[in-house]
Amino acid sequence: MKNVTDSFVSLGHWPSAGSFGFNTDILATNPINLSVVLGVLIFFGKGVLSDLLDNRKQRILNAIRNSEELRGRAIEQLEKARARLRKVKMEADQYRVNGYSEIERERLNLINSTYKTLEQLENYKNETIHFEQQRAINQVRQRVFQQALQGALGTLNTCLNNELHLRTISANIDMLGAMNKITD
Repeated sequence: MKNVTDSFVSLGHWPSAGSFGFNTDILATNPINLSVVLGVLIFFGKGVLSDLLDNRKQRILNAIRNSEELRGRAIEQLEKARARLRKVKMEADQYRVNGYSEIERERLNLINSTYKTLEQLENYKNETIHFEQQRAINQVRQRVFQQALQGALGTLNTCLNNELHLRTISANIDMLGAMNKITD
């Protein structure tokens, strides 16, 4: 530090030789040069530096404002999306419940329809069986009647001669005539 104070003190003593020379004492000249350069920079650069800092501050504030606006819009869109999601979930649940109840209703309708169809088929089957039984009974009756008739005709043909046959026919005609008189 003594060298620094000596250099300031030596400023008052200029050599009277009148010659211009370089001071090679680095420690003595650098603080003076630095203080002069810093003083000039501060004096002239203060406005430029202030403008640069103000511009940077404005850009940062604008970026913050834009970010806040974007954040606000993003939050608003997020809330809208959440509301739509809730609405869609409720609708999906409602469709699911309605779908399940519709499926259950259709299943019950199908089961009922199947039971009705089975009942109708059972009735048709029973009617068909009854019809076939009646037809079979009628066929058996016809055959029995035909066989009985053939047997009776065969018996009558073998037992009856022409005279007996004519007497039977006459007796039957007389009976029919008597019945006719009774009804008149």
